[in-house]
Amino acid sequence: MGVAELVDAAGSGPAGRKSREGSNPSPHNKKMTEEPLKIIPLGGLEEVGRNMTLFEYKGKILILDMGLMFPDDTMPGVDFIIPNTQYLKGKEKDIMGVVLTHGHYDHIGAIPYIIGKIGNPPIFATPLTKGIVEKRQKDFPQASPLRIQEIKREDEVVLGPFKIKTVPLNHNIPDNVGVFIETPVGTIFHTGDFKIDFTPVGDEPADLSKIAKIASKGVLLLMSDSTNAEEKGHSLSEREIMENLEFIFKNAKGRIIATTFASLISRVQELIFLAEKYGRKILVEGYTMRSNFEISWKLGKIKVNPESVITPRELRKIPDEKALIICTGSQGEGDAVLMRLAHKDHPYLKVKKGDTVIISSSTVPGNERAVQELKDLLSWQGAKIYHSKIMDIHASGHANQEELKTMIRLIAPKFFMPVHGSHYMLECHKEIAINVGIPEKNIIVAGNGDLIELHENEFKIHHKKVPAHYVMVDGLGIGDVGEVVLRDRQVMAKDGMFVIVVVVDSHTGRVKQSPDIISRGFVYLRESQRLLYETRKRTVRLVERIIRSKHPINWSYVKSRIREELGEFLYEKTKRRPMVLPVIIEV
Repeated sequence: MGVAELVDAAGSGPAGRKSREGSNPSPHNKKMTEEPLKIIPLGGLEEVGRNMTLFEYKGKILILDMGLMFPDDTMPGVDFIIPNTQYLKGKEKDIMGVVLTHGHYDHIGAIPYIIGKIGNPPIFATPLTKGIVEKRQKDFPQASPLRIQEIKREDEVVLGPFKIKTVPLNHNIPDNVGVFIETPVGTIFHTGDFKIDFTPVGDEPADLSKIAKIASKGVLLLMSDSTNAEEKGHSLSEREIMENLEFIFKNAKGRIIATTFASLISRVQELIFLAEKYGRKILVEGYTMRSNFEISWKLGKIKVNPESVITPRELRKIPDEKALIICTGSQGEGDAVLMRLAHKDHPYLKVKKGDTVIISSSTVPGNERAVQELKDLLSWQGAKIYHSKIMDIHASGHANQEELKTMIRLIAPKFFMPVHGSHYMLECHKEIAINVGIPEKNIIVAGNGDLIELHENEFKIHHKKVPAHYVMVDGLGIGDVGEVVLRDRQVMAKDGMFVIVVVVDSHTGRVKQSPDIISRGFVYLRESQRLLYETRKRTVRLVERIIRSKHPINWSYVKSRIREELGEFLYEKTKRRPMVLPVIIEV
């Protein structure tokens, strides 16, 4: 059955939708209820990543996904950004469970940081997602053991007032699901991340007819992935990507070194298929890549002949034209395998002239410079490089505009809510929905922290928001890096730090010796003697003047005045504003 037939069978367009508005949207409830369903997105509606949504009915809470987001270049030193769970404080016993749509870190990565703080509720996940979550949890030995339950891609779970029904949808990782949530108010369908791919690799095409059949009973609200709402047409199929990769395998004379996102299991499977077809042995390198490969292989989500997989020692014994290295580093990360190869810093691998490097990924915004450096360094060493700008060797795992239209037509909801994307992406998805026939008044464009009350025939977004600001993870610290700390780091990164140490005689109130100066990232001391002389002179004069006029002496006030006056003086002389740190020692 083609897309057009599926849409017709589901009852699309205004006519199909009108026929549903008169019926009860949920088979889970036979009568209308005045109690609303609360929907609270804690992340994922103003960015790509940090996905976490709460569904609450009469105080009982269901959580969908618990993801992290990677920082941008305005957040020096920050490792990850996770959702804010302040709203759940005191409600731990009312959390029925956490349902995960798939194993990407923007949907599961915050679990080790959050799950123990919200009472360690049960987690429901498909086999590969469960395997990745459990593997990641081992990196946090102090964390509580997870209460994780494996579910099938087509399964049903009842969690308090919520009846969960999972359905397979294609993405670029196996075991991905969309989720029907039946509530006393009505049925919600949350797509998670998805694309409509009729020829996936290492996965079965989603059975859209089954989804349409479930939806035909009535869907009150569709919550749909907006990541590619700006992209026209259809997304590329993984089958097409594999055909282009095969062209490279046919023509490569030496080793092939391929990198992609470590979570892009379908692409790894394509590389394995081609390696075995063209008689190449496979070395998997990089901690995350190797971990995901081993979990997927163990669960049967990656199919590979054990004799095809080799160790680094075995790699040395085989001809270059018989080797494939699959590794991390598609974003130019400093510690990843490919960048270490580029810098000639890997313990046992080196780039050779004649190597073919495949970068099978898109460049994440903010990583452009690192990726360009990576390509330059590899090409200097004689590697031939293929990437997505010169050849279709990467496809997004997210639906383009035509697929988004198909999903809306299949589900034919009363209300529509775009999710997973920046505000602009959500607005683009809203326009798609309007063009398909959803009334604008029935579309919910929300932000992180919005409290949405959904009834059978209306919705309301409260003016007062739930706390949803960034919680930053820095090393072992969770949430202790706030706006003030971040601003200080930005100042130090931009203009440096200037420390001045003043020794004061507590009896005479005089500065005993010339102040010591430490400069980091501001000026080179040896070449700035005149500036430093004037700075010391001004500091001595200022400190002695304040001490003569103030009794008793408030040293905090003295430091504050030094900070202000030196800051202005240094800006006047250099047009830079370093972080000025005065240190006063009484002797």
